[in-house]
Amino acid sequence: QVQLVESGGGLVQAGGSLRLSCAASGRTFSSLFMGWFRQAPGKEREFVAGMSWSGRTTDYADSVKGRFTISRDNAKNTVYLQMNSLNPEDTAVYYCAAVIYSGGLPVGYDYWGQGTQVTVSS
Repeated sequence: QVQLVESGGGLVQAGGSLRLSCAASGRTFSSLFMGWFRQAPGKEREFVAGMSWSGRTTDYADSVKGRFTISRDNAKNTVYLQMNSLNPEDTAVYYCAAVIYSGGLPVGYDYWGQGTQVTVSS
């Protein structure tokens, strides 16, 4: 089992920045492919960003490319999502996710955090 706990959400004005953190426990962090997803009110959950254990493989949704950056610190069992140039369309609950996977991009994730709210005011 893997436990994921997100933090760092909050209220920010349009154009501002936030950094989300996700602390993982229960399994060797370096074996995990980590991802961030988000779900806005009335919408389906969508992929935001993902990173392999080595950091050599990353993936971003088109809507966040150039604004969001995923990173990880395997020594701290933590993955981050730096979000810059935020706009109201980024308002959502952001979820951290993980899957035991190596080789390219995963098709699904097995473990999920409880989510952290990000609200961007105009």
